[in-house]
Amino acid sequence: MIDSVLPSYSRANLRFVKGEGVWLFTENGEKYLDMGAGIAVNCLGHANPHLTKILTDQAGNLWHTSNLYQIPNQEKLANNLVQSTFADTVFFTNSGTESMECAIKMARKFHHSNNDPDRTEIITFENSFHGRSLAMISAAGSEKLTKGFEPILSGFIQIQYNNIEQLTEVVSAKTAAIVLEPIQGEGGIIPAQERFLSQVKKLCLENGILLILDEIQCGVGRTGTLFAYEEYNVMPDIMAIAKGIGGGFPLGACLATERAAQGMTAGTHGSTYGGNPLACAVGNAVLEIINDQKFLDKVKNKSLLLKQKLAYLLDQHPDIFEEVRGKGLMIGLKCKILNSDLISAGYQKGLITVPGGDNTVRLLPPLNITNEEIDLAVTMLDKCANHLKLKEG
Repeated sequence: MIDSVLPSYSRANLRFVKGEGVWLFTENGEKYLDMGAGIAVNCLGHANPHLTKILTDQAGNLWHTSNLYQIPNQEKLANNLVQSTFADTVFFTNSGTESMECAIKMARKFHHSNNDPDRTEIITFENSFHGRSLAMISAAGSEKLTKGFEPILSGFIQIQYNNIEQLTEVVSAKTAAIVLEPIQGEGGIIPAQERFLSQVKKLCLENGILLILDEIQCGVGRTGTLFAYEEYNVMPDIMAIAKGIGGGFPLGACLATERAAQGMTAGTHGSTYGGNPLACAVGNAVLEIINDQKFLDKVKNKSLLLKQKLAYLLDQHPDIFEEVRGKGLMIGLKCKILNSDLISAGYQKGLITVPGGDNTVRLLPPLNITNEEIDLAVTMLDKCANHLKLKEG
């Protein structure tokens, strides 16, 4: 059969047709423990019964009207997010890339509306990832993303992550915003140093610069707080979210303070599908479950359990694993072997993990994973390590 799908992904030879909680099933009935959750998307597992009911009920009433009209589900979700975060206002999108596009536009429009149109430069960080639109690959700047798509868009400056001295050197009267992930996801689960992030905020305040946080992967309960910025006690001016907020349904959002969003008047931005009744019904259901202190405390407890077990795994396989890093249920296993070899071994043992930069394997399970499933995942990683040792031997 001719493959009609654009070959822009190097796909594993796995065809999943059903999911249930932390498990995925192929068309042949094979069962896989999913420690990737669709790259931190299925935050409440596959086919979550509550989300399924909410989605089905909404689908029977109204799917789409466009943003030409008021959307009650959208208003409810915006209110919930505002009440739970630093933000005063929310723009809804369908993806993380779109949320970041909105954030960048908002920052430049802010300075333009304040009679400072020369403030257009955006400072970003090496090994970052903000999406794959032309603007967002220009923002990240790595050759891996930009090669063949030149000329990339101007106005972005990339510097070393967690390097406040270098950041201070490049800040100028043209700097509109500083953009960073509190935890670099695609880059290899690299958290911002607490002192660094507080210094970034101080630099922004002193120089009239907006701070934009990309919490597309690390937000919505992933770190054990609703959003990762809470872990650092640093408030952004603008924040992009997606992935987990839809629990598997395409949904993203750009959150902002009233001040930062002042330039975004009628006609400055839009989205045909963004914030539609169907997506926001699911988003509200996700937030109602995750934005609960007992739930978030459980995420932290599960994170501690997983890290303890992974630390033991490192002791048992020092020739396979180098380091465990991350926060909450956003964990990176830095490998001494090729990370792709570990991921392939996982496929053979019935385990799904996600590759990351810096030769890491990402563990991003559903936030409601059980302790027993965590035990099983680490046992399977142990089997993968033993398999690779035998293979090399």
